[in-house]
Amino acid sequence: MRSINEINLKEITKDREYYKSPENWEDEILYFLLVDRFSNGEESELYSYTDYENILYNDESEKIWEEFGDKWNGGTLKGIKSKIGYLKNMGVTAIWISPVFRQVAFEESYHGYGIQNFLDIDPNFGTREDLKELVDEAHRNGIYVIVDIILNHAGNVFSYEETDTAYNGNQFNIKAFLDKNGEPSIPVDNPSFDEIWPEGGVWPQELMNRETFSRKGHIINWDIYPEYAEGDFYSLKNIYTGNGDYTEFNPSEALKVLTECYKYWIAYADIDGFRLDTVKHLEQGATRYFSTEIHEYTKTIGKNNFYIIGEITGGLEFAVETLEKTGLNAALGINKIPEKLENVTKGYTDPVEFFDIFKNSKLLGENENTWYRDNVITMFDDHDMVIYHDKKHRFCADKNTNSLIVNALFLNLFSLGIPCVYYGTEQGFDGSGDREKYVRESMFGGEFGAFRTRGKHFFDDNNPLYLNLSKMCKVRKENLILKQGRQYQREISYDGVEFSLPHKLGDGRHEGVVAWSRILSQDEMVMAMNSHIEKDLKVDVPLDPGINKEGEEFRCIYSSEASFEGTVVVSFSIGERLVLPVNVPKHGCVIYSKR
Repeated sequence: MRSINEINLKEITKDREYYKSPENWEDEILYFLLVDRFSNGEESELYSYTDYENILYNDESEKIWEEFGDKWNGGTLKGIKSKIGYLKNMGVTAIWISPVFRQVAFEESYHGYGIQNFLDIDPNFGTREDLKELVDEAHRNGIYVIVDIILNHAGNVFSYEETDTAYNGNQFNIKAFLDKNGEPSIPVDNPSFDEIWPEGGVWPQELMNRETFSRKGHIINWDIYPEYAEGDFYSLKNIYTGNGDYTEFNPSEALKVLTECYKYWIAYADIDGFRLDTVKHLEQGATRYFSTEIHEYTKTIGKNNFYIIGEITGGLEFAVETLEKTGLNAALGINKIPEKLENVTKGYTDPVEFFDIFKNSKLLGENENTWYRDNVITMFDDHDMVIYHDKKHRFCADKNTNSLIVNALFLNLFSLGIPCVYYGTEQGFDGSGDREKYVRESMFGGEFGAFRTRGKHFFDDNNPLYLNLSKMCKVRKENLILKQGRQYQREISYDGVEFSLPHKLGDGRHEGVVAWSRILSQDEMVMAMNSHIEKDLKVDVPLDPGINKEGEEFRCIYSSEASFEGTVVVSFSIGERLVLPVNVPKHGCVIYSKR
């Protein structure tokens, strides 16, 4: 399609039954994947440990691997569809996929964030029919689909007349739109749509004019307003979305066009949610306009809880304000949750720094537990790793602590928030390097395989880490308290005398137990994880005396070490404390539930 005038939403939705939204998104487990790096559906040889770093046998082989990290690798929508069983068996209930819309033809924007046509699927990924079939297959297996989208910028679709286009507050002049070869040959005024279709300029055609864009050059100061809201993301051209206070915002024609494009994709493919990129760089009024339009539209087709997750980097105050003013459903990337989750698990940070994120908030008051539970996406590995500026790395890149990856997944799934797993984490991917490409390994193998390999795939459903994650997901699904319960970090004692919250001492790692409880309707479950890599540990963990009593039996319903499961312990009193004796395996974790 070339124009939004070709969209007939009533015709698309006529006599069609759409997949219902989940009642509570906080009950779901998300899985984020890059389409180009996940699956091509043609996997043959499974990776084994003997394949580790098989590209390093000569300089030429390593060079090819490095080059393909910056290129399209061949993952497709059909490939994802072929792995729905793998995802379902793991316990995933919603997949979040990177942007799938047509990219500029002359750049290797495999990540999907350089959009040239908002009404078409990039042929590297497949077709619009492939997207619909993927969503249908996911729905048949009880899995929701969230699509990553962009409102604030298009790809590198035009060239400036000026050579120095660093942001200075003034508008620059557009020389021409870029053709399929990246040449500035398409006139800004009265372009010939027939001649440049489909790979030249920007589409739908309503966007192909200078008023679509802010035209203020690339951002230099990423934390200064209005520069970060008006400037280009390097070569990605900023879209002008409108002006005014968020309560009286005047949306631009470009924002209206993009909103209709995204309504189309919901109607056509039966999508369940959006992840909205770079919300910080949007005016709050633009985000509010978009979320209002999308939420109202989706209610008309029976999706009463269509979810819009905003990438809202920064502190809690900014996140709360943004969600309240814009109508977004959830925030991603706040309060350095990914960094603290990783480092608490590894013992590099005091556990209290993670758990204190979820309490004692003057902003949230008594509602802090439900706000974090319902409105925050938690994860550690991801595709950008922006918290690590110069050295991007996955959790398992640290060879001294990579055995603690089970604990990281455990903390992610069983603490407050909506958990999200980044593709490959369940297989222990260990990418690291000075650019994002090193944490975007190819799951299906190809030329840029994980663990510095070529030609091997990683869909190993017998991998102990995959199996452990699957077991965790099952336990979470079966116990409402682990999804909806309040959260309390617990003191611990190794000797039954001294009780305290665990702390990291000096420059070393904290090597010990971290414990917390989830409480719901007079019921309590106790979770504990052990960051000591070589020793099983036993600790006493206080219980809530208002809902428990001495002599009650608690059973281990989950352990990363199977031999611990099923063991029964009995609560007892130490002075005025009611406690539970908890055994935690080395570099492992447990959950105890009252019998």
